[in-house]
Amino acid sequence: MTATRTFLCIACDFKGSDFMRALHELGQRIFLVTSEKTRESDWPRECIEDIFYMPGTDGRKWDIHTLVQGTAFLLRKNPIDKIIALDDYDVWKAADLREEFRSPGMGQTTARHFYDKLAMRMVASENGIEIPSFSALFNDSAIDAYLDRTEGPWFVKPRTDAGALGIRKIHSREDFWRWNESHEENRHKFLIEEFQPGPVYHVDTLLKDSETLFTRSSQYLQPPFEVAHGGGVFRSHTLEINHPDAVELKKLNDTVLRSFGLKFGASHSEYIKAEDGRFFFLETSARVGGAHLADMVEAASGINLWKEWAKIELSELNRVPYEMPNPREENAGIVVTLSKHAYPDYSTFDDPSIFWRLNKKYHIGLIFRHPSRQQILGLLDWHTQKIFDQYHTSVPLKE
Repeated sequence: MTATRTFLCIACDFKGSDFMRALHELGQRIFLVTSEKTRESDWPRECIEDIFYMPGTDGRKWDIHTLVQGTAFLLRKNPIDKIIALDDYDVWKAADLREEFRSPGMGQTTARHFYDKLAMRMVASENGIEIPSFSALFNDSAIDAYLDRTEGPWFVKPRTDAGALGIRKIHSREDFWRWNESHEENRHKFLIEEFQPGPVYHVDTLLKDSETLFTRSSQYLQPPFEVAHGGGVFRSHTLEINHPDAVELKKLNDTVLRSFGLKFGASHSEYIKAEDGRFFFLETSARVGGAHLADMVEAASGINLWKEWAKIELSELNRVPYEMPNPREENAGIVVTLSKHAYPDYSTFDDPSIFWRLNKKYHIGLIFRHPSRQQILGLLDWHTQKIFDQYHTSVPLKE
């Protein structure tokens, strides 16, 4: 019988319930720190010893001093064995807490590789991993030199925002310096990168002892930037295990995670395929992918990434073996968008291949499961058109 361990989970948004349920089922204690805005969310409260709410609605702006002081108070009566970040915006917070309280896991240096897009590109470049040409935005002369030697358009990207948040497409030198006028004080928090056209892929991974145990590659049907900024419909689908793109992506993803220093846990990484067939690295993370992509991976493989990540963390902490379940080799696809109805009617969505229906106010979403990827693509096309005609709406992305 192994001793009960205590986990402190950090989640600025509502996610990671399956992770906490898995730990609870294994007899572990869990404390959760989350945002005040999630107080009414459907947390698995029966699995959690106590929940602490940070003030404010923006998890990116938590006061780290308050978080450290609160953790110090919690530690007086409850020794914490592991600190876990459940969202992108929590990676740096968890790293700060680990550094402060000398807790095992990634400190700030390695954690930067998984939340700072500039650090990601620098590590990739140092390890010979192909990436779109980029530049930091520290020095005016260096920026001018970069704009001279590259061709637009470019993306200006926040270094620490997730997904497509805050990304601006820049078409000319003048366009960049106009952007600079309104961002000059915080310009160092951004980078500039050559726009690389092509389909975008994502790779979801579980690993232990620096070896990947599970990898599933998928392709977005519309790049996330276009969905976020153009009001489109979010769609993705899995690739067959032996698909040439999946084989190439697995090799590249293994190199990325090894180079970035992720030894165990879960990861979600993104790549773009150029017109000449080469894959370019875009970004990676040390957590399960968002936007319900983990549900799509589970539909195709039977592997719940959150639950297996929890088991890997516990096995690492207790220094005991972890046994990976055998995955299925089916295919899956997801369609999700905003709905003009608060609670959309799913009664007419009755295809037997539907694996999952999204239950979220003013949203509509489906995941399909089928042995054939071509069948998945057909289902996505048909249902996307129906959703677009009857339910879809969009809201302009805030700056």
